[in-house]
Amino acid sequence: MLQHLITQDADLRMVPTDRDQLTTAVEELREDLRALPADSDPDRARAMARWIGIGLVSLGSHQDARAFLTQALDLATASGNSRAIIATELNLGDAYRYGGDVETADAFYRRALDGARSRQPELVDFALQHFAKHLMERGDFEPARSHLQEARRLRIAKGDTGLIESTQAALDRVELLLGQANASPAGPAAGDAEAAQWSKGWTSWLQSRTTARTPARWAEEFPAVRDAVRSLTAHERVRPRHLRDQSFPVELLAAMADEAEKALAADGYLHNGKWNAAVGEAANRFAGHVDLAAVVARSTGLEVEQPHNGVYIAYLEEGQFLDFHVDKFGFGEANLILCLKHEHPITAPTVSSTVFIGADGYLECDLATGDCVVFDGALTPHGRTPLSAGESVILVSFGFRARDQAPRTVTHLPPGPC
Repeated sequence: MLQHLITQDADLRMVPTDRDQLTTAVEELREDLRALPADSDPDRARAMARWIGIGLVSLGSHQDARAFLTQALDLATASGNSRAIIATELNLGDAYRYGGDVETADAFYRRALDGARSRQPELVDFALQHFAKHLMERGDFEPARSHLQEARRLRIAKGDTGLIESTQAALDRVELLLGQANASPAGPAAGDAEAAQWSKGWTSWLQSRTTARTPARWAEEFPAVRDAVRSLTAHERVRPRHLRDQSFPVELLAAMADEAEKALAADGYLHNGKWNAAVGEAANRFAGHVDLAAVVARSTGLEVEQPHNGVYIAYLEEGQFLDFHVDKFGFGEANLILCLKHEHPITAPTVSSTVFIGADGYLECDLATGDCVVFDGALTPHGRTPLSAGESVILVSFGFRARDQAPRTVTHLPPGPC
């Protein structure tokens, strides 16, 4: 009704394209609402009240906006229109946020996102984007970026160019704010530096005592790391699980494998002994179509957000391996590694596998195409055994953050062993 009179400013808040025109249009809509007969269609009254509220938010009349949006929400609730309920909750979140009541805004955004995930999945991308803007304004840049990355994946899957551009603009904004924060004189937060040092300390200790290069020596090496690893993995939120027969769409897996090969050939870079490349549209489309958060939740019991990051990984040369390490905290509380291609001679005596050190020993997972493994990368030592002659492996790794849990810190975890 009023879309053509509303745009966004540099802070991604709604503002009028022409203040006088929007003011006039809102007043006319208010008159039309007052003139509706008592027996009119409630959905028409709801839509009018909602758009009056949106217009008033854009004009800065936040208190009046909340009154009309509450009226719209009451009408949506009375009719049982869950789509309208979620949309109006997002608008109420904006009305409270713009007016400075961030706590009430937070409650509306969370309620809308939960409702979208459970009842109206086609609205999840909208809920994520509204919530992300709220988080961005609070200075919670990392979760804001995570929400926007998920929204972008969903919108790429929808194929709506306008929506994709809107989310990309928000991502550009949060990246700018992150860069400004990291460039401040104080530098990165002390907690981030402590977490990075903690991860590096554990990785250095592991690699000084055991290696994924020589599986034949594991049995004799394990006693030297057993107690320390037990103290670490006792805090895992996700135990390593090899998942087979997930029935992922074959065409989406093939598209990712093709994208990965091209990305690795064009822009691949060596990191910790393996080839890495950024994921692209095919991976985003896959994540948008497949509910990976549900895959993690079903297999581990941990409720997670949709993946906030991803990377292609490849091992292409004989003898290439990945030594034991723990990931940085920022990759999330859960990781899912999905095999896109694993080729090797039929006569090969051994094949390369993803391997973990647990409290009771080593776990090897030989991933075939379409297989995946979930684990807690920040707390589970993991690596890959060497490739045999003629063998190659291409994987995609996704990171997830736990839902409705306080952020994990190193203060309650065991310090790196000496």
